[in-house]
This record gives sequence, C-alpha cells and structure tokens, in this order.
Amino acid sequence: MITTGLRKGEVSNLRNRKMDECVLVVDDDREIVRAIALLLEKEGYRVLKAYDGMEALRILGEQSVQLIIMDVMMPKLDGLSAMMKIRERKNLPIIVLSAKTEDTDKILGLSMGADDYVSKPFHPQELAARVKSQLRRYTMLGGIHAQHEEDEIVNGRLCYRLQERTLYADGEPVKLTATETKIMELLMKNRGRIFPAEEIYERVWEEPSFAPENTVMVHIRHIREKIELNPKEPEYIKVVWGIGYKMEKK
Repeated sequence: MITTGLRKGEVSNLRNRKMDECVLVVDDDREIVRAIALLLEKEGYRVLKAYDGMEALRILGEQSVQLIIMDVMMPKLDGLSAMMKIRERKNLPIIVLSAKTEDTDKILGLSMGADDYVSKPFHPQELAARVKSQLRRYTMLGGIHAQHEEDEIVNGRLCYRLQERTLYADGEPVKLTATETKIMELLMKNRGRIFPAEEIYERVWEEPSFAPENTVMVHIRHIREKIELNPKEPEYIKVVWGIGYKMEKK
C-alpha cells in the first residue's frame, strides 16, 4: 500500500481545495485542449476551455479563473494580444504554451506578462507541476482573494488603489500629477511588461505619438524622484535599453 502521508480527511480537503481552483486552457488545437483538460481534471482541477483569444476574454468576464494556459498562435486574437488585455484587469498566473522554442520568443512572452513558458511538445507531468507551482505561489500571495477585491495592486513598497487612483509608497500617498498617475496605473497593472515610449504616450495621452521619447522620459524621471529611494539607481521603473520601460516585479 502506498502512503501519501495524509490522513483521509486531509486528502479530501486537498481535493476540495483543488476543485475550487479553475484553469482556463486556450489553444486552437482542440486535441491539445482536450489532453490538457484530462490531465488537469485527473489532478483535481476544474477546467474551462477556449479555442481563441476572443473566447478566452469572454469566459474570463463570466467565470472565476485562477490560472490560464495560453497558446500563442491562434485565430481572431493571438495569445500575446489576449494576455495584454487580460493584464489590464487581472493579475492571475498565465502559462504561455507555444511551439516556438527560441529564447527570444520566451523572453518576449515573459516580458509581456507571462509567468511561465512551456514549449511544445511538452511532458504532461512537467506541465502539471508548473500549474501546481504557479497556483501555490498565487494562493500564498493572496491572489485568489485579491481577485475578488481587484482594488489594490501591491508591488513591494508600492501600492496602487484603483478606485482612489492613488499611489502609496511605504504606506504614504505619493503626490502625482494626473499624467504621472496614468503612467503609474499602466505600469502597475502590467508589472514586468516592457512598454515602448510610443505605446506609453498613446495610452496615456490618448493621441498618436510623434517622437515621444523625451516627453515620456521627463515624466518617468519625475515619478522616480517621488517613489524611488535612490532615483539614480531605480529599483521599480527600469529602462530596457532600445525597447522601453517596465515596472519591475517585487
């Protein structure tokens, strides 16, 4: 007889807890979706299925989901574009699933907000282990409960309250201008993702960009002076040379 080290009641509680955790699997290959769903259901998770990015966004608007496994190449809305839209509203873990194995593709996926990257073909038990790891980390950080609140984004010393539209550093409110607030909201909602200056300008100023580098740079410098312990060696808003800016995950 194989023992797990858990009593019968503990095993039951563990299974019940898993059934409260829902994974959304998104891939235009229905056989892959079916295989992953069977794998995760055997592990005790509840699984939802989508076959393109648009369907994934619709399901996320209707269902409570704790983790997403997302393919990159899909019709209607590709995985990276869908992930960008998801990151505007939610901070749940996303595992990117892709046939692309080049390091540059992995870096791109991770920089745009993915928490993990698995290349096809994948080993089923490896994928299951990565799902468990991400969900455990998410739960330990209070992500499941925070998903229902969706009012505070906490990143190290920083806390951005969405309803107030106020940034706090070490518990004290930071006096930001309206434009600086918009920039911080964008970066805090998309921690780890690299934004070119052009995209920051178009999102914040809501108009087409024309040589926006200096304008964005000046606002970033002012923000750093207000939130960084040492603005000359920032730990939060980082420059990725030749690409843009990002909010470092803490």
